[in-house]
Amino acid sequence: MGRQSTRAPEHKKVLMPGNEAIAQAALDAGCRFYAGYPITPQNEIIAYMALHMPLAGGVFIQSESELAAINMVLGASACGVRAMTSSSSPGISLMQEGISYLAGAQLPAVIVNIMRAGPGLGNIWPAQSDYFQAVKGGGHGDYHCMVIAPSTVQEAYDWTIKAFDLADKYRLPVIILGDGMLGQMMEPLFVAHDGDKRITNHEPRITKSWAATGCKGRPANVVKSFRLQMGDLEQLNEELQEKYSRIKAKEQIAQGLFLEDAQIVLVAYGTMARMAKDAVNALREQGLKAGLLRPISLWPFPVDILKQITKNPIKILVVEMSYGQMVEDVKLAVGGRVAVDF
Repeated sequence: MGRQSTRAPEHKKVLMPGNEAIAQAALDAGCRFYAGYPITPQNEIIAYMALHMPLAGGVFIQSESELAAINMVLGASACGVRAMTSSSSPGISLMQEGISYLAGAQLPAVIVNIMRAGPGLGNIWPAQSDYFQAVKGGGHGDYHCMVIAPSTVQEAYDWTIKAFDLADKYRLPVIILGDGMLGQMMEPLFVAHDGDKRITNHEPRITKSWAATGCKGRPANVVKSFRLQMGDLEQLNEELQEKYSRIKAKEQIAQGLFLEDAQIVLVAYGTMARMAKDAVNALREQGLKAGLLRPISLWPFPVDILKQITKNPIKILVVEMSYGQMVEDVKLAVGGRVAVDF
């Protein structure tokens, strides 16, 4: 048996498309169960998982449908395993009932939506028109998923790892909301390696006390979202709303540029924020005091940050690859204090 390496892990730069970066990040985060069904433009995630998940000692399943995939994730999560699925817009629509069950059972999971254009089957072009579906629940009941919107391949990698931590911390589904542009583009990114072996500090090493792992000298755990006894469902919903309030208070995430003296602020997320950043820089060169606010958490929406910057007399321009969805949350956040255009 060879000597165990004691050298510190190093970060190496690799060139990967966004979809593969998300898949590798999930593996590095300790995800050991993946179920999914092919749909463009996210097929690279499922292909990467098919090859690499068995090598990591995990389980890969190409399910017969998106409905089956999300319910397989529910079962794996109920057993305490870090689990993930991915799809694109129509496939995510088919998962909505299962996502509501995950939320009702307070189970952690990571769900990746690489958005394509719709409605209907639409086409495979990138779009941001699933915003309402992601941040307003999507399925039935009074629930929320956390929603994270990366804008670069590096962020897609980093935030996928963080998504698993957030899902476990709050016991709820976390959605990574990207689009076909982010999924397909290739960019250099840093990942952690120890020699030829990828390493991570994120693999869960604590027992999930709520998991259905069998009766091992303790009372049985029951994982369910079905509550028929009088008052049980009301109690659950009150617990959920209290949790969502904590998330709103602690997990609002956004990035700003030139906000200190901005007279007009562009608000954009994901790949659109990259284009908005270039526009802001160009306007600055022309002498116009423009700024950028990029929400990274779409739920919870960065309301507090918008309230802060709208204490000054500014105008807001919302830029998104849809016919106007996030613009409604921006208007709600500013509460009529400043003008908001789309």
